[in-house]
Amino acid sequence: MTYKHTLLTAVALATAVCVYAQQRIDTLQNVVVTGTRNATDVRYLPLTVTVVDNEKLNEQYRTSVLPTVMEQTPGLFTTSRGVLGYGVSTDAAGSMKIRGIGSGAELLVLIDGQPQYAGLMGHPIPDAYQTMIAEKVEVVRGPASLLYGSNAMAGVMNIVTRQMPTNGMKTDIQVQGGSYGTMQADATNRMKQGKFTSIVGAQYQRTDGHRTNSEFEQLAGYVKLGYDFTSNWKATGDLNVTHFNSSNPGRVDAPIIDNDMKITRGLASVSVTNSYDRTNGTLRAYLDWGHHNIDDGYNAGGNPRPTLYKHNDYIGGLTWYQSATLFAGNRTTVGVDWQHFGGSAWNENKQTGEKTYLTKDENGTVVEKQHADEVAGYVDFRQDITLWLTLDAGLRVDHHSVIGTELVPQGGLAFHLNRNADVKALVSKGFRNPIMKEMYMFPPATTDLKPERMMNYELSFTQSFGKKGHFGANLFYIKGDNLISTVRIDGKPRNVNTGEFKNWGLELEGTCRINDHWSLNANYSHLRMDTPLEGAPEGKLYVGMHFHQAKWAVTAGLQSISGLYLTTGDVSEKENYTLLNATISYQVAPIATLFMKGENLLAEQYQTYAGFPMPKATFMGGVKVSL
Repeated sequence: MTYKHTLLTAVALATAVCVYAQQRIDTLQNVVVTGTRNATDVRYLPLTVTVVDNEKLNEQYRTSVLPTVMEQTPGLFTTSRGVLGYGVSTDAAGSMKIRGIGSGAELLVLIDGQPQYAGLMGHPIPDAYQTMIAEKVEVVRGPASLLYGSNAMAGVMNIVTRQMPTNGMKTDIQVQGGSYGTMQADATNRMKQGKFTSIVGAQYQRTDGHRTNSEFEQLAGYVKLGYDFTSNWKATGDLNVTHFNSSNPGRVDAPIIDNDMKITRGLASVSVTNSYDRTNGTLRAYLDWGHHNIDDGYNAGGNPRPTLYKHNDYIGGLTWYQSATLFAGNRTTVGVDWQHFGGSAWNENKQTGEKTYLTKDENGTVVEKQHADEVAGYVDFRQDITLWLTLDAGLRVDHHSVIGTELVPQGGLAFHLNRNADVKALVSKGFRNPIMKEMYMFPPATTDLKPERMMNYELSFTQSFGKKGHFGANLFYIKGDNLISTVRIDGKPRNVNTGEFKNWGLELEGTCRINDHWSLNANYSHLRMDTPLEGAPEGKLYVGMHFHQAKWAVTAGLQSISGLYLTTGDVSEKENYTLLNATISYQVAPIATLFMKGENLLAEQYQTYAGFPMPKATFMGGVKVSL
């Protein structure tokens, strides 16, 4: 029996168990904010959204949200290269893809709706997404460009930060250590006192790595303050700073010496929110910045590089939206976004400190800094036509100061078969404007580029079993064009829009709470690509269980990956592997829990990034204290 048939059997059995165990049907109100900018029951949205809650994020005591979110989200895959850390330079891992889309800047990561990506390079910074700040993570599988514009072509991952709903204070401290000299510690304090709320967190982690020259060290801090002026108006401000030092050992067949990175990323925002019975909205100003200091290293037998690569980048912006119920069964959202982004990049001589700038203008002349602007307006209209049918339609007009104007339509229907079952149909457009690197940096750069574009068509079915669980199935077809790639023209590299691509596939997911002690969850995605992409698997399966009895808890998960493209082209290389992870914990006191966990317990030899074998079985143990 293939693992595909195993997954289908597992989901069917879990569904049957849920139906059998259910005493009565309750409507599952799964409220999300990412797919519509305001809190909405997901069953009224045509989008396909996966929600990973705080309980699930913390079951395995991971400091990063990415491993858990990847397991729980069908169609989402993230590459790795070691015990900790992803890196952001040559041979960096941490590329995130949904449905085979997302080679660099096509998947947008948000924290409370605020964009998180490098202003020059355009890609997410995966090492900055910490579990300690996350109340939940919402993933829109498929284009979200209507609301979020460029870089949301493949989808959106939104980290919703933690809150303190009632007066009081709560502090969580977690410390763990294990294989390869790995150590992780974080502390979070949440407080609410009358109209004032706060959350403060700090994190430190390090590892020697499972290969020579693969050390990683990270220090992060987060603070968010809020004040309720009235029951309808509140203001918040937040600051998040992450610094990490990372060493890249290079491919095993071509090791690199001194490929070291020192990266600092920061983000800050202030916002004012209003909330009434028939309308709500937010006005936010934000700034995302980074400083990168990178030694690209050298191969064994070679000579150290005389220069360091450095850059400063930024994204500043304003975003406003207001959502209102204009008449019965209606919800209309209008919004405006503005971004100013760019930065400066240079090679710096190690001995003299002399700078050689790498950014250019439209004429190819070297300049110290480069930037661009983007402004957009959008409207999203949702209307209950009858008790069993909801219509959603929207349009975004997005203008880039260099590339021009892009229209982004979206439309969908949600058919409510009964209180617990829905069929949804969606047509949506996604796009990505060329990033600063592609337009202004290094020899291939050119401003003679068009946006990458794709149309997404999907049909989905969801069935809720009240508080016992749910089942979902989704079929999608994607057709895209204008992908940006580097080719040689007259012997010189140049960025061009080239070719089309077509992806289609199936996604299944199910959860089941058997009783007060046992719960199960599973998901599977199958992807067909006419143009294969590195870091995109054809098949992805996850089956997980959680058991809780008195002071004991056990979590285990089996993940199977098939047809993962490590390389593409005339001679492609694929990887297949199965990982077994498990965590066991015991509450030794009302405020303290001891835990032990193991990853890759089957000791698989595998890689997700060509030339970078992952570690075999690793073990960690620690304590979590909640005050």
